[in-house]
Amino acid sequence: MTSEHQTSLPGPAADIRNRAASWLVRRRDHEDWTAEDQVELDAWLAEFPANKIAFLRVDAAWKRADRLGALRTPLPKHKWLAPVLKFVSTGAAAALVLGGVYLTMPREAPPPGELYVTGVGGRETLTLRDGSKIELNTNTALRVGGKGTQRTVWLEKGEAFFQIVHNEAHPFVVFAGTHRITDLGTKFLVRRENQMLRVSLLEGKAQFDSKNSRGSQQATLNPGDVLVATAKSLSVTERPSQELTDELSWRSGLLVFRHASLVQAAAEYNRYNIKKIVITDPKIAELNINGALPANDPHALTRSAQRLFNLRIEERPGEIIITH
Repeated sequence: MTSEHQTSLPGPAADIRNRAASWLVRRRDHEDWTAEDQVELDAWLAEFPANKIAFLRVDAAWKRADRLGALRTPLPKHKWLAPVLKFVSTGAAAALVLGGVYLTMPREAPPPGELYVTGVGGRETLTLRDGSKIELNTNTALRVGGKGTQRTVWLEKGEAFFQIVHNEAHPFVVFAGTHRITDLGTKFLVRRENQMLRVSLLEGKAQFDSKNSRGSQQATLNPGDVLVATAKSLSVTERPSQELTDELSWRSGLLVFRHASLVQAAAEYNRYNIKKIVITDPKIAELNINGALPANDPHALTRSAQRLFNLRIEERPGEIIITH
């Protein structure tokens, strides 16, 4: 589920099992599976023996579900919605919810709640019991706490927009690795990828806490603040409201670029599409582009680049190459 590499010991068994389930969801949808995904999966499987064991166990449970064809309903397939796999706490066992079939599997400790996964180009909106909403963007994995702890979520990877109903007695908390965001009546966007976490606050206020190689750090975010945290640093800058609105354009199926370099625009498009845009010339990479383009159509960007800068576009299997 994430490209981060552990350097000491594997995590709790439930966390490993959840991550294995997320990998299987991604691999099962062949349209969303790439050679890069396979390399990342192989690295995760080789990292600890427990990872491979969990992967094989969940895979076996999935195959058993496939054999129960008369009881199984297909997982949803939609342009914007990837299949969703959930682990639900059921007392002494974890139930794998797979296309309507419940398979119990032994576990050492209860998982925190339900795991929601979107594939590349996928989106999903979750509505919690208190009316709070969470919108998952492309290639995202998020766990929601179970009964009694539903106001706690874990962002494993990707990006999510939170619209939280404030409850002073029961704060809403987002965990992302060693970072924690606590709602103080808020609309905020969280993006986690590789070793970086970005939090953009649109309304209200939020408290951020982090533990990294330099110890504990805290920050209180106000509307317009954008926080960027890495393993070694923490920074907060104030951004114009329009820039924050642009960050949420994916909710309408668009990507908005304002004075973005072509390589930045290509990297953003590659988050949403299986077919990747590749730029090999550093001079081309630094060309600036502006506009609002459909997120699920990489050719919209390449056509614009071709028209504006008289560039050459070459189609290859799985790639679109931009050259002079």
